[in-house]
Amino acid sequence: MAITHATDQNFSSEVSEGLVLTDFWATWCGPCKMIAPVLEELDSEMGDKVKIVKLDVDENQETASKYGVMSIPTLILMKDGQEVDKVIGYQPKEALVELVNKHL
Repeated sequence: MAITHATDQNFSSEVSEGLVLTDFWATWCGPCKMIAPVLEELDSEMGDKVKIVKLDVDENQETASKYGVMSIPTLILMKDGQEVDKVIGYQPKEALVELVNKHL
């Protein structure tokens, strides 16, 4: 499964089913650039268990503020549209795998 890029308009439908790891990021954010390849790896290894959705906070401020995103990257794990976990800042792949596995 490929990583999906969501907007304010389609965010709710993108996260409505199953386990979804959402990455709130921005183009100017250094740690966001560092975590991008980690998310790609996670997607190729766990794509059948978790969907990965990225949301650019500069272009989609409504969704970012709805979820209280103050610093980026913020990764929010959603299950069937509900927030079940949240981590802020760069995370190594092992930490993200653990986060996802905890909610499978």
